[in-house]
Amino acid sequence: MKKKSRPIGKTLTILMIAFFYLPILYMMVFSFNEGKSLTVFTGFSLRWYKHMLESRDMMEALYTTFSIALLATAISTVTGTIAAIGLSKSRRIVRDLMKQVNNLPLMNPDIVTAIGFMLLFITFKVDKGYMTMLLAHVAFCIPYVILSVMPKIRSLDPNLADAAMDLGAKPFQAITKVIVPQIMPGVFSGALIAFTMSVDDFIISYFVTGNGVKNLSIMVYTMSKRVNPSINAVSTLVVVIITVALLLINVMPLVLEKQKKKAEMGKRNLLLPIVGAVCVAAVVFLVFGMKKEPSDLPYAGQTLRIYMPGEYVGEEIFPEFEAKTGAVVVVENFDSNEQMYIKVANGESYDILIPSDYMIQRLIQENYLQKLDPEKLTCMEDLQDAVKNQPYDALNKYSVSYFWGTVGIVYDKTKVSEEDLEKEGYSIFLDEKYRGDIYLYDSERDSFMMALKALGYSMNTENQEELDGAYDWLVQCVTTMKPEIVTDEIIDNMAQGRKALGLCYSGDATYIMSENEDMGFYMPLEGTNRWYDAMVIPANAQNTDLAHEFINFISSYDYAYANSAYVGYTSPNWEVMDVLSGVDGDYEGINAYLPRTDYELDEVFVYNAETRKIISNLWSRVKIAASNAK
Repeated sequence: MKKKSRPIGKTLTILMIAFFYLPILYMMVFSFNEGKSLTVFTGFSLRWYKHMLESRDMMEALYTTFSIALLATAISTVTGTIAAIGLSKSRRIVRDLMKQVNNLPLMNPDIVTAIGFMLLFITFKVDKGYMTMLLAHVAFCIPYVILSVMPKIRSLDPNLADAAMDLGAKPFQAITKVIVPQIMPGVFSGALIAFTMSVDDFIISYFVTGNGVKNLSIMVYTMSKRVNPSINAVSTLVVVIITVALLLINVMPLVLEKQKKKAEMGKRNLLLPIVGAVCVAAVVFLVFGMKKEPSDLPYAGQTLRIYMPGEYVGEEIFPEFEAKTGAVVVVENFDSNEQMYIKVANGESYDILIPSDYMIQRLIQENYLQKLDPEKLTCMEDLQDAVKNQPYDALNKYSVSYFWGTVGIVYDKTKVSEEDLEKEGYSIFLDEKYRGDIYLYDSERDSFMMALKALGYSMNTENQEELDGAYDWLVQCVTTMKPEIVTDEIIDNMAQGRKALGLCYSGDATYIMSENEDMGFYMPLEGTNRWYDAMVIPANAQNTDLAHEFINFISSYDYAYANSAYVGYTSPNWEVMDVLSGVDGDYEGINAYLPRTDYELDEVFVYNAETRKIISNLWSRVKIAASNAK
């Protein structure tokens, strides 16, 4: 039996290693991909590493990640070790109580801890940024250190410290020269866990940071919202750094074992100062190494804080603006309009927000925005009429368009005919000919828009029967058609032709069509959502003059062109749109880049709190039905 079990055990081990390491290997291989696809290797290239090294945001995220990890590890290791030694000398009732208190953060869900920290900093009006992230990391690392050190302390003779003091050692010497060397394996283990937890953390960091401070987890998360192969490059770099660190950690003890006992202890005693020096050097470099020289530019020394969706701006826009004005641009990214609203409602201060139409309407209604100064705006004449005077801001008193577009059906022309699309419209998502070969977009607004339009209703309906009808339509779709419900994964997947069709934003369809000539984009005759993302200035903005300057800057031809050409969404600048969609333009012949205008059945979303709650609940039920149907 033992002989038979060995091959099975080896096989299972190999399978487990493959399960854990093949995805990492896959990522590393694609970090050298010449093309932009995250799934199809088109040739070897270092372009994404070059892009990573030239990206200020990525390099700052790298510095933030490892400087905070080193500092948090050093502080939490010292604090946790001292706390563990102190608890070992406490009464049992105190020790047991603190043990439960220490276990609570370990068992608590990260999202609860994150919200708790966020509310704490908001309550005490602490500006979120580097220090708040560091404090949070120290706080959640300390329990892991205590948990690692306590078993080693329990294994010691309880009279060891007393014996050392009887022999003439002072209390501090008894701890540092007698107790600590004996528990060093536990201290070292706790430090490693603390470092790992700090580097790995995303959720807590995401909620406690601010002022544009991001670690790599946050950076990769925001980059993953759209196709950006630099994700693979920066992730590979992190894997290499951690691998080298682990090799050093495992090799160093072997080297030290060959030394004499005295020399070995001397090197151990040097470990903490070395780590401390590295941490201090990292912070000094982070804080002072990136400061710019004083400038005589008009906004030198000022800071522009922008809150916007991730991966939604050209690479050179912010550096160019900083070079032109002398200002520093601090950017934070949000996943959804609702997440943005929560921060604004809680008093977070930004100079510019870039929300969507319906959210702008809500922010205006709740007095979270200030009116723009027409005398400071020189860009309005550059914008086409189609982006002005929309229902969410009828006279453009509060907003200037950033990007705009529609929602439609992206499809594989080799699998789907335009005749079918014209005949069926959105009902093609119920055509069993395409069963298992469609994508639904994981957006309650857009999915219900599709269902409501398919039934001939307005997407802004407040009628409960019509909403229930749309719910039934979507349930029928997810239970009979077996769609894959996705978000931005649809971009790369449709560019590779993995499904026949899917609901898609026009800007994403523009990229898909530019990558694959077999892809098409169709806007059903039942009407669609014509959406607008726009720049607004919050009521509590601290630098309104600079905010107006940025709005003019990014709306001008040169920078609007660079922005739209990079992102792929339609520019509100009429000249840019004409050039990019015209002869020899980047998007020549790509109809997705040109939004449909003046079509009576196309609508703009109108904010209605009660209706949004209803749709949100119904969409949750649709997704449950989809899960049950699998």
